[in-house]
Amino acid sequence: MLSRLVLVSGHTLKNSGSFGACLVQASRSFHQSSQSLAPVPPLPEKGGKVRHGIFPEELFTLLYPKTGVTGPYMLGTGLLLYMLSKEIYVINHETFAAASIGAVVIYGVKKFGPSVATFADKINEDKVAKAQEVKDQAMASLAQGIEDEKKEQWRVEGRHMLFNAKRNNVAMLLETNYRERLHMVTNEVKKRLDYQVELQNLHRRMEQEHMVNWVEQSVIKSITPQQEKESIAKCIADLKVLAKNIQARASV
Repeated sequence: MLSRLVLVSGHTLKNSGSFGACLVQASRSFHQSSQSLAPVPPLPEKGGKVRHGIFPEELFTLLYPKTGVTGPYMLGTGLLLYMLSKEIYVINHETFAAASIGAVVIYGVKKFGPSVATFADKINEDKVAKAQEVKDQAMASLAQGIEDEKKEQWRVEGRHMLFNAKRNNVAMLLETNYRERLHMVTNEVKKRLDYQVELQNLHRRMEQEHMVNWVEQSVIKSITPQQEKESIAKCIADLKVLAKNIQARASV
């Protein structure tokens, strides 16, 4: 009966124009609204408190200031009696079937609920542990990536010094090559100048030798045989005088 009542109420609201307008407006606001950047609150790990298995504790807390402690129970009892008296809800075989099924469900929940809850908690803990492991691995990977990025930034900062050192090395190599080529040019020019000096000295020496030879030949040609004999006799006489003087000095 409750299911039929819900279905009838739903069809009635669906046929009304206000319900359709609300659905259209809700769909538009859902699909076209700007994304909220507020932090999403974490999902609760455990459900709220309930009474008698289905009634939330908030309903009783809401009615306590106005109706007192027994108000929620009286409200529920009065509502049930009103529905039965006005035949809004009619007790039939479906009611007994629902009560039987509810009793079986309640017994199953009481009997097997803790073990099923423990099994579900274990599965949930395994999933959370795997998720945490994946998260830790991702965090470790990201931390390693951050460290690598910092190291690369440090290397980039040191690259300027390396480039400056390489520039200085290249400048020194260019200066060395320039000075080597300048020294080579200087040596080549010096060699050519030395060659010219040696060539001039050779010419001068050959001219002197030629001049000496010419003078000697001219002198030899100008000496007569008589003069040659007299000069030889004069030399012999001088040698004899020198020999006597040496002997005299030796005897003394």
